Amino acid sequence: MPFDPLRHRKESLMTDPVRLSLAICEYDHVQALCNGTVKVKGARLNIQNLPVQDIFARFTRFREWDISEMSLAMYVSLLSQGDRSLTAIPVFPSRMFRQSAFFVRRNGSVKSASDLKGGRIGFPDWSHTAGVYARGFLAHECGVALDTVEWVEGSVNATGHAPHIAIAWPDGLQVTKAKDKSLNDMLIAGELDAIISSHTPDGALGENPSITRLFPGGMADEADYYRQTGIFPIMHVVAIRSDIYESNRWLAANLCQAFEAAKQDSLRRMADSMISRYPFPWIYEQAAAARALFGQDFWPYGVARNRTTLTKFLEYCQEQGVSHRPVGLDELFAPETAGLFAGTPK
Repeated sequence: MPFDPLRHRKESLMTDPVRLSLAICEYDHVQALCNGTVKVKGARLNIQNLPVQDIFARFTRFREWDISEMSLAMYVSLLSQGDRSLTAIPVFPSRMFRQSAFFVRRNGSVKSASDLKGGRIGFPDWSHTAGVYARGFLAHECGVALDTVEWVEGSVNATGHAPHIAIAWPDGLQVTKAKDKSLNDMLIAGELDAIISSHTPDGALGENPSITRLFPGGMADEADYYRQTGIFPIMHVVAIRSDIYESNRWLAANLCQAFEAAKQDSLRRMADSMISRYPFPWIYEQAAAARALFGQDFWPYGVARNRTTLTKFLEYCQEQGVSHRPVGLDELFAPETAGLFAGTPK
């Protein structure tokens, strides 16, 4: 039989896995993928577990890996500016409620969100995903319009600051830059009324902190917020370099399935009441409480069970100028992932 290069290529793809690199933080819910217990069909991954700050900086600037964890806000912003060099899949390694991101002076005059009207709020980077959700909460749930606040950009615990991406600043928004002082020091000195940050200010640490959280209710407040809005904030996505994706269109769905299998492995360990799989008291009871609130799979992937969260996030990005144009939900993810996990029991 004469040599058929097209057939040879097809057969090779069926038998030889594509070698790809992946950068992701060392989450428990990806460990089965990292240690090889779960494999990606058709691919062999070289996985690097790194701090998210390192991953974001290196992947955003240099596209250092074929596949990487990425800030959701950064991805949406790039997409809105016409940058299609990345293609995301609906896998969400990090999710966190962000009522805990509001910091005020312990003995200051700000006792509720409404006290921030007409005030000055510091922030480290307008494009941080955590900040997008926090400002959306402030405007939509607390009734504090963003243009009634003076926003001060700076570093939380140091001086100097270098924002990552361009912002399409909304008309009427007041934004200034901190000069020669950290946001932490400005808050303590009374030059700010609050800080919104996922990074804890130094003044909130120690035995006698001068800074405290505006919403001290913690989990109870955030659970109420979820019940009222249906929003479980998504911080990070997984993105594939588009040149890799376009050459391997099957990869998006196969990656999703592998991440899902690794996550389910983690959830099974968490539900184990026989032994302490995690060095955390009452983890079994906490997992049961999470199932009661969110459903059996309380860390869902795919669009179907995350539609409310994703839709509101895109709305916040547009309102706040993180998006340079409206981005539709149907633009976010590889089309091969549409419908994945739609039948996952809630």
